[in-house]
Amino acid sequence: MTRTLTTVLGNAQALDGGAMFGNAPKPMWSKWLTPDERNRVPLACRAMLIEEDGRRILCETGIGAFFPPAMRERYGVVEDHHVLLDSLAALGLTDADIDVVVLSHLHFDHAGGLLAPWADGAAHRLLFPNATFVVGREAWARANHPHLRDAASFIPELQGMLTGSGRLVLADAGPSDVLGEGYRFHTSDGHTPGLLMLEVAMPTGPVVYVSDMIPGAPWVHVPITMGYDRFPERLTEEKRALLTDLVARGGRLCFTHDPEVAVSGIAVDAKGKFSAVDRFPTLTRSAA
Repeated sequence: MTRTLTTVLGNAQALDGGAMFGNAPKPMWSKWLTPDERNRVPLACRAMLIEEDGRRILCETGIGAFFPPAMRERYGVVEDHHVLLDSLAALGLTDADIDVVVLSHLHFDHAGGLLAPWADGAAHRLLFPNATFVVGREAWARANHPHLRDAASFIPELQGMLTGSGRLVLADAGPSDVLGEGYRFHTSDGHTPGLLMLEVAMPTGPVVYVSDMIPGAPWVHVPITMGYDRFPERLTEEKRALLTDLVARGGRLCFTHDPEVAVSGIAVDAKGKFSAVDRFPTLTRSAA
């Protein structure tokens, strides 16, 4: 069996740098991502496409274009069209060609791309008509009963649409019955309860789509967390455990929000500091 990975861009965002880097001071984080005049840093919404023997699995869908113009401006969404659909088209695919969509959680910047672009007066419409939607069991519970602090991060109608599709599967940590051999899930509670991260076995070592646990290369440094993280101290311990495991197994990370780095290896120095190495800006149907 041949299995390939492709990193697929969706709509870009610009969000407040202080929020993205938590308690890290601006003189530090501004060396990693350059802020604009409104203190916002550029962010990607990157999906990962896995293709094997006629099956296509997509990790996340980005923020998409479901917001009306005023909300698009509020959340710094750069483009007014559905970039993920264009990126799939460049690969000769449409959303109807995707067999499985794995959603790490249902915050709108990761699941909004499930919806068709906004149109004045039109109701939301679910895309990916042939896909099974895989969501973490705890992440699903959180989306249905959010805390006041993160309730605005969810799309209220989305859970009903996923349930109504008849194609929703809830997953736990460990091997996946839906995905089969060569796949396993990790979970994390630090960013949001039940964050689901897919590990893919590849010839040169495992690749983990880490989503908002480690949104980009700067966050590989364990103490760096986001202001959006629900439990940052727990997150640092979860990051350390996952990174230690992946270093031992020669693993790599696929980043959702890094505007420049799609995939990297992991290094750890004599003091125990982790960093992103062997960085790739993109992968296109790579079997490595």
